[in-house]
Order: sequence, then C-alpha cells, then structure tokens
Amino acid sequence: MASETVSSADYIKHHLTNWTYGQHPDGSWGFAHTAEEAAKMGFNAIHVDTLFWSISLGLLFLYFFHRAAKKATTGVPSGVVNFCEWIVEFIDTSVRGSFTAKNNLVAPMALTIFIWVFLMNFMDLIPVDVLPQIAAWVGSSFFGMDPHHVYFKVVPSTDPNATFGMAIAVYLIVLYYSIKIKGIGGFTAELTMQPFQSKNTAIQIIFIPVNFLLEFVSLIAKPVSLALRLFGNMYAGEMIFILIAIMFNAGLIMGIFGGFLQLGWAIFHILIITLQAFIFMTLTIVYMEMAHHDH
Repeated sequence: MASETVSSADYIKHHLTNWTYGQHPDGSWGFAHTAEEAAKMGFNAIHVDTLFWSISLGLLFLYFFHRAAKKATTGVPSGVVNFCEWIVEFIDTSVRGSFTAKNNLVAPMALTIFIWVFLMNFMDLIPVDVLPQIAAWVGSSFFGMDPHHVYFKVVPSTDPNATFGMAIAVYLIVLYYSIKIKGIGGFTAELTMQPFQSKNTAIQIIFIPVNFLLEFVSLIAKPVSLALRLFGNMYAGEMIFILIAIMFNAGLIMGIFGGFLQLGWAIFHILIITLQAFIFMTLTIVYMEMAHHDH
C-alpha cells in the first residue's frame, strides 16, 4: 500500500486491519472490503491472515524439527540438528527448573509454545510494507481488487483472537490436570477453603463465598493476563514499526532518521519477541506445576 496516496491515519488503519471473512449485513458471506465492513462482521468473523500465518509457521516448526530428528545421530551434531538440540536442551532445563511433578506432556508442550510463539512474533521484524504490498499486488493483478482494500496482517500475535486462543487452550489443559490430579473435591476445596481458614466450622462456612470469589477471579485472570501480555507487547511493537514507516515519506532527512530508528527498534525488538515467547512458555509450565501441586 503506497502510503503517499493516503493519510497517515488511513495508512495505520490499513496495516492494523485483518483480512476478514464473515457475514455481511445482507446475510451473504464473503471477505470484507473495508475496515468498517470487517468491524461489522462481529464475533463470527474469521481472520484469514492470522489463521494462515499461525498454521504456516506451526507447520514450518514441525518440518524443521522433524527433519532434525531424522538426521540426529550419536556423533557431534552440526547445522540444523545442533540448533534444534540446543533449543531442546534449553526447554528441558526450563521445565526441570519449574516443574517438579511427572508428566510427559509438559516438555513437548513447552517446546511447541516457545517456538511457535517466537516464530509468530518474529514476523514483526519483516518490514511492515513488504508482505502487504505483495498481497495488494496479487489481489489487484489476479482478482481485480482495489489494492487499498486488500488487508494482510502478518503478525498473528498482534491479533487478540490468536493470543486468547492459545491462552484458553493452555488453561483448559491446566484445568483438566487440576481436576484429574486432585479430583473434583480437591479442586473445589482449593477454590473455597483458602486463603482464609478457621478451625471454627461456622466461620469457615462464612469464608467459603469470600474464598471462592477471590480464587475464581484469580482463576479467570490467569488466561486473560497470559493472552493480553503477549498481545499488548506485540501490538505496541508493531505500531511503532508502522509509525516509523510513515517517516520514510516525510522527506530525506526524516527518512534517514527513520531508518536509524527502525534499525535500533528492530535490534531491541529481537529481545522483546524472544522474551515474550519465553514468558508465555514459563507461565504455562508454572500453571501446570500448580495444577499438579496439592495444597
């Protein structure tokens, strides 16, 4: 999308709008042609670009690790095998340091979360105009679409649907193991018998609704905070890249200054995308540890 043909506000709105498929007001289903149409499609709308990139990056992760596993030998590893073994050892150390119970699911889940979230975050380092412009060219050349109405976000973790989807999936697993390990009675007791306790039965009964309110809020807050932390950080990072990109059309001096800003922010953003993937993985491990820990 050529930012010189639109205002800065339209440029930002275009880059922050998903490629959306949903139901139009007349009842028909199809792709949204404007940001307003996408917003009106509501809850049942599908963000095609988020699904495309998240699934593609997940398959890329599976392909490289499967390839490394087939090449692994007892000798000294090299290349992709060496890198994959280093990642696996890093995840194994993280799991052993935070998870004390026995569950063969935790380490593979932690590895999947870390690599998958990292790859989705890594898409933020691709210049903001490259892939949307390619999508606009394809849409206009092969489908006769207005290039300004071709939306293509490339960072799945800037979409709250993706981050909440991952967080809810993780927490459903956590709830499953909480009930499996502790039983319905034990899980219910954790929600109603702490943090306030008393040896007096009457007082303890009074404490039950108070304890449940506090623990239920804490229970719900965990997946919400898990999703919003990743979304907020990545959305803010993407916004900064977009704002810097606007500077390239504000003259030579501003363009040069914007280039230095973009380089500096990209270098710093490498730390952010890695840290956010690590935090998401670590909190998942901690929540699984809490699910296996009986108070």
